[in-house]
Amino acid sequence: MSGKKGSAARSYSPKQIFVFKWWNTPALRENDGIICDGAVRSGKTKCMSESFLLWAMACFNGESFAVCGKTITSVRRNILNSLYGFAQTMDFGLREKLSEHYAEVSWAGRTNRFYLFGGKDESSAALIQGMTLAGVMFDETALMPRSFVEQAIARCSVRGAKLWFNCNPDYSAHWFKREYIDKAHEKRLIVLHFTMEDNPSLSKEVKQRYRRLYTGTFYERYVLGKWCDVSGLIYPMFKEKTHVTDELPAEFSRFVVSCDYGTVNPSSFGLWGQSGGVWYRIAEYYYDSRREGMQRTDEEHYRGLERLCGGRQIERVIVDPSAASFIECIKRHGKFRVEPAKNDVISGIRRVADMLNSGSIKISRSCADCIREFSLYRWDDSAAADRPVKENDHAMDDMRYFAAYISKPADSFFCMSTER
Repeated sequence: MSGKKGSAARSYSPKQIFVFKWWNTPALRENDGIICDGAVRSGKTKCMSESFLLWAMACFNGESFAVCGKTITSVRRNILNSLYGFAQTMDFGLREKLSEHYAEVSWAGRTNRFYLFGGKDESSAALIQGMTLAGVMFDETALMPRSFVEQAIARCSVRGAKLWFNCNPDYSAHWFKREYIDKAHEKRLIVLHFTMEDNPSLSKEVKQRYRRLYTGTFYERYVLGKWCDVSGLIYPMFKEKTHVTDELPAEFSRFVVSCDYGTVNPSSFGLWGQSGGVWYRIAEYYYDSRREGMQRTDEEHYRGLERLCGGRQIERVIVDPSAASFIECIKRHGKFRVEPAKNDVISGIRRVADMLNSGSIKISRSCADCIREFSLYRWDDSAAADRPVKENDHAMDDMRYFAAYISKPADSFFCMSTER
């Protein structure tokens, strides 16, 4: 663990050092892989990616490896970017071929190739089919479909190949927990559980901030690193006294509209304005065809959108991505810039929760349906994964679309909370 810039060992915790050593320790090297799970920001990815690179270069020459994440972009951001400095410290030559999604690493006459893969959905398994690998590293394994993970594992047919997994915990019956962590002994895998205390780069203040912002089940998951299930209200931190306002600022610097579109189900549009670092839900259009006894056409909903905007300069109208006909209707009128929303439900909920916790979102008292849904929006206890109940969720959905649009990139800090 030392290079031309000196020993790196002082900057690593005992568990991180174990990750560097297990593959070269006689009593442990017969294991087929390692799983590092636990709290957010506990240093799992850093030590695992560096050790994975060291192991590959020390044990192989002329072989191919896979580095997998939710997307190729996240692999580059979370792993490859941090490895550039480490490779330089260790006198490794690292050259990335952007167009072909691989990096070539050279050291002491050896050269190996590291392919980057995104396991975003079931179709991703086809991307890795047919390869022959000497090892694979999965970053945030619990976010990937099982078909992709197991297809990548099946590609590791080179003698001495090993598997490297890291992840934050998810619900207790998650397939990775059930099939790999719980069966680690029979699969000859080492399981190492991390907490924030295992990351020496985190200051006391940062750790206290994480502990302060997370509550309930998500405190147990992301701070304590436990695999457990959510229950109850999705936004228990929402308080009418704190988040609902009777007075709006006189001026706003930006305006955005978010739309959840329905024909039989309600349509909910929210008009958002930014002032002083806070986003206000100024007004809403909420049409429930069941309640009103009549469905509306795309053109009728569009007229509702225009009335909601009221001549303001709208930066963007963000629309439910499944509402193709309504998106085309808005485009046809040529008045508003429109784009399909990002519809990652859990990520969107986390972003909304973060904004509620930080006080960067306020709801006008006139937005009665949004306020009503906050008290009804719940987790589905019967689901096999984290999923909201699909009712009383239309304003909640348009708010997710809004939060996904205006939030910082995916590597920023989000927190989520639920009742204990």
